[in-house]
Amino acid sequence: MLAPSLRSRGHRAAAALSRAFWSSEMAVSVAFALLVGAGTGLGTIVFVRMIASAEGLFGFLGPRLGLPGRTYVILLPTLGGLLVGPLVHFLVPEAKGNGIPQVLTAIATQRGRIRGIVALAKAVTSAITIGSGGSAGREGPIVQIGSALGSAIGQLFRLSERRIVHLLASGAAAGLAAAFNAPIGGAMFALEVILGDLGIDAFGSIVIAAVTASVIGRVVLGDSPAFSVPPYALKSPVELVFYIGLGVAAGLAAVAFMKAMHSVGGAFEAWRFPPYLKPAVGGLAVGLLGFLLPQVLGTGVQTITEALNGRLGLALLAILVPAKILATSLTLGSGGSGGDFAPALCIGAVLGGAYGQLVNAVAPGVAAPSGAYAMVGMAAVFAGAARAPITAILILFEMTRDYRIILPLMFATVVSTFLAERLEPDSIYTAGLKRRGIDVRARKDQNLMRAILVEEAMTPLADLTTVPKDMPLPELARLFQETAHHGLIVLDERSELYGVVTLADLERAIEAGRMELTVGDICTRDVLTAYPDETLDEALRHFGALDVGRIPVVERANPRRVLGLLRRADIVRAYSHALIERDQREQHLARLRLEAATGASLLEITVQAGDAAARKRLWQIPLPEDCVIISIHRRGRVVVPRGNTQLLPGDSIIALVHPSVEERLRAILRDGRTGAGVPEAGR
Repeated sequence: MLAPSLRSRGHRAAAALSRAFWSSEMAVSVAFALLVGAGTGLGTIVFVRMIASAEGLFGFLGPRLGLPGRTYVILLPTLGGLLVGPLVHFLVPEAKGNGIPQVLTAIATQRGRIRGIVALAKAVTSAITIGSGGSAGREGPIVQIGSALGSAIGQLFRLSERRIVHLLASGAAAGLAAAFNAPIGGAMFALEVILGDLGIDAFGSIVIAAVTASVIGRVVLGDSPAFSVPPYALKSPVELVFYIGLGVAAGLAAVAFMKAMHSVGGAFEAWRFPPYLKPAVGGLAVGLLGFLLPQVLGTGVQTITEALNGRLGLALLAILVPAKILATSLTLGSGGSGGDFAPALCIGAVLGGAYGQLVNAVAPGVAAPSGAYAMVGMAAVFAGAARAPITAILILFEMTRDYRIILPLMFATVVSTFLAERLEPDSIYTAGLKRRGIDVRARKDQNLMRAILVEEAMTPLADLTTVPKDMPLPELARLFQETAHHGLIVLDERSELYGVVTLADLERAIEAGRMELTVGDICTRDVLTAYPDETLDEALRHFGALDVGRIPVVERANPRRVLGLLRRADIVRAYSHALIERDQREQHLARLRLEAATGASLLEITVQAGDAAARKRLWQIPLPEDCVIISIHRRGRVVVPRGNTQLLPGDSIIALVHPSVEERLRAILRDGRTGAGVPEAGR
């Protein structure tokens, strides 16, 4: 009788411990962060070994192809593309590209859920792409592998959406921490890029996972920094001027890299060619480029090391900037698998090295060696492309373990990020998603007024009625009557802001019998103004402070130059448009979630007057088996589809269909063609 009693007490104690564990937010976060960090650390080690094995295999195979000289270099990336293309196209489309946009898509459209098979597929396809000479990095795949592991663990234990997203971000941080031996940079990357939120909600689990993965990585891969560099430092405060120039150059290079990536990717996407063969075509182009410039092949780590140590000539450094941009765009744009983190660092290193040599030629003895500029260029180009300046600064410090260059590093990184954001609002990770209607940051802007700029809402000067300060009051009265405005901007003889005159100002002059005065005599001179780059949230405070109905918008550089007028009606209109856009985004994301959950596509088809389906009832239309009519939008209202529902010209049909029957459904609705063996609609 004793044993059963002990077992019963043991079961109760275990149940109590389980309840205590699951009811403690801290215990759950710490335990799962440790699990994700350990798993990602081990996964990183396996992935690094896979890349080394792939490089060894292709390196062994190349010289044995029987081709003259080094011409085998041309075929190796092609062979890699032939292996990767079918794997990505037929089995795991999520493995295509650099991986980080796919992680952001999972957060935005799939509640952080990533298929477990993605981690394995990403490791295999990226190892083949990089090992065969494709211009890609290992960090993007490691981030996706860690994110997939974190997501899979969260789904396995049926955690909430918030916890799954946090584990996904923890996996991303752990992957980058283990790859670069940089736990601080990895944690900041997860907050700044993956979550886009520097709050403390997920900070604890992210740091624990990053530290755990980094410790495991150090045990196996070593504790040395990612790059060994000589001690560089700022030689004089005057040198900061040169680093500002490097920041400008890095910002331009980052934008060029982004545009090349998206242009080449778009061209391959639009090309009518078997998708599973496109990586081979991209590999062939990279192989040709690599035959001429071997430095563009692979991750570029060796090229970075040589640039950091000043061992590359100016001409070679200069030509490697566009060459590495092109090689990476061809590799990833054609459908290859790998990251763009290391290529961005490589582009920055060769750009900075070239810039540093030019500076030393112009100002010898004043500037630091070119390797210092290469180091700063690495962080500046990555920050400009990824819009992650804090991550760039911290991760470069961890990769080199050199703090002395931190001041010019911060300077150039901020300049590059600011310039790149002005030229291209979206980052290299979010620009492609934005074109697909996925705005990963939109849901974080809860206050819509903070997302709308004054220049987007104001009435521009060209559309305004303005008055000169010497206009007589009778003419002003006539103008108020004709325009029905209650306030007008007053300009001086140089067409600059003089003041604002309102209907109330005119009424007071009439009551006082002072109609001989001019507009300049009665207008308000001390005018509150707004700037075009302010948000509506800031502008609204001006309205509330003085209870005014309109505010002139002026240039920051010249506060007397009028650009437009911001009225209360402008704010209401802009806010209404923002609400509509937000609702449309939410509907689009909901559709993407439904597609991801069902494996089908949401199709929208408008019924035209001459279509075979027009004025027929749904039961009369032989719809394909893999098709469900979800709703019918008719003149601004939603009609719930039933068998007796009649389709009218102008109706917008929303259908959930398998991709294989999309064209068949369009043919049935358009002209009644259903394919062999199926009768036409209505017969």
